[in-house]
Amino acid sequence: MNQSIERDSTHGPQIFGHPRGLMTLFATEAFERFTYYGMRAILILFMTAAIADGGLGLDDRTASAIYGLYISGTYLLSLLGGWIADRLIGQQRAVVWGGVMIMLGNGCLATGNTQLFFIGLMVIVLGVGLLKPNISAIVAQLYPEGGSRRDAGFSIFYMGINVGATLGSLLVPMAAEAFGWNAGFALPAIGMLIGLVQFQVTKHYLGTSGVVPMGEPATWTPIVGFMVVLVAVMAAVLLGMVQLDPLAVSKALNWALVALAAGFFGYLLFAAGLQLDERKRVVAMIALFIACAMFWAGFEQAGASFNLFAERHTDRVMFGWELPAGTLQAVNPAFIIIFAPVFAAIWVNLGRRNLDPSAPAKFAIGLILMGFGFLVMFLAARYVVAGEKVLPTWLMLTYLLHTFGELCLSPVGLSSMTKLAPPRFVGQVMGLWFLATALGNNLAGQFAGEIDPNNLPGMPGQFLYLFWWGFIAGVVLLVLTPFIRKMMAGVK
Repeated sequence: MNQSIERDSTHGPQIFGHPRGLMTLFATEAFERFTYYGMRAILILFMTAAIADGGLGLDDRTASAIYGLYISGTYLLSLLGGWIADRLIGQQRAVVWGGVMIMLGNGCLATGNTQLFFIGLMVIVLGVGLLKPNISAIVAQLYPEGGSRRDAGFSIFYMGINVGATLGSLLVPMAAEAFGWNAGFALPAIGMLIGLVQFQVTKHYLGTSGVVPMGEPATWTPIVGFMVVLVAVMAAVLLGMVQLDPLAVSKALNWALVALAAGFFGYLLFAAGLQLDERKRVVAMIALFIACAMFWAGFEQAGASFNLFAERHTDRVMFGWELPAGTLQAVNPAFIIIFAPVFAAIWVNLGRRNLDPSAPAKFAIGLILMGFGFLVMFLAARYVVAGEKVLPTWLMLTYLLHTFGELCLSPVGLSSMTKLAPPRFVGQVMGLWFLATALGNNLAGQFAGEIDPNNLPGMPGQFLYLFWWGFIAGVVLLVLTPFIRKMMAGVK
């Protein structure tokens, strides 16, 4: 049929050649990302705001550690969320349960109660862990034939992510500025509620995709055990029976994640019975894992140190109105919307000429661009030390460079890891990618905490350190690219 809407025997109505269910998932993910990025845009600002101003009154180091643990947790719990959906409840129910938890968690934040605030953060982490990996899995199931049509479907789906992120980063800080912190946290809860209602009303367009668990059946025993331990720890902390230092917990998590990754890689190299070419590819995966963690440790300064810089050191007055600091968080997803098609076209054109950079080279370019973003912040911080407030264009230029770095590294990351993985370990390697991102995000919180607001002369040095962090890592990876490509043993 030569119409925009037609009928497909497998997945019902079609819109412009794609299953109608894609629009259900597009809208659900857009509202979830509206909620996630909207709350992220005000999270550290709320934690560091004075108690008299309705905030928690935490110092930067503590607030940054909590921020890093929260962002890291959403990726770590995605491993558990994927397992629950695959083995127990199916992806569609995981999306609903996850959305409900995200909504309730943000509702806890909106109460203004300190104890409920931290409970809310934990509930949101669990909710994102359930929803995030499984909604992407349903998108894949809508295209059982795979191929370019599925790729196009994912491109549309990812557009929903960035539309939601942009709107959330704009509207939530504005609500917090106009009506107070409670309203700022309530708006994401309302956004998730709308997303859930939309999903329930239109989920029939998904057909059977994501209804039945795809993996081997399992029991609830380990999940119940995990929840009992989590509730017990939460209760002990809230009742004052146990004192937790967020920075100490963050550092301990670093070591735990590194040990877990090292153990898994060691097993693959020495005990999994892999062929020589497969072991070579494991070496390549190790290099990409390290590069991934280092990139996100710098990139995730956006919601931490950059957000605080925007609030304290940026002249945000436009036409007589001061722009809320958190709204600058909308710049990155807006740049993604603008430049993602440009980068896709660049890679395609280079590929036609056999000049498309390899995955390690793209990782290296991404790290170098991220490093140069911090060089911009180093220059801006020098003006701050001289007693001036800087224009938002400094942060915007940094976000532009970081966005370019993200567009080099992120799209190719998971794809490369799964191609390099031994066939029977693909699922575990996908989890390893989440683990690398979690490690980077956790490190980001610690880096942000090193920027001392009471020691402004030290601020340029911290940003310069992060410039060298990204630049040197990128150059080393670029130098090692021929060796890593050899270790990839024919994988493109």
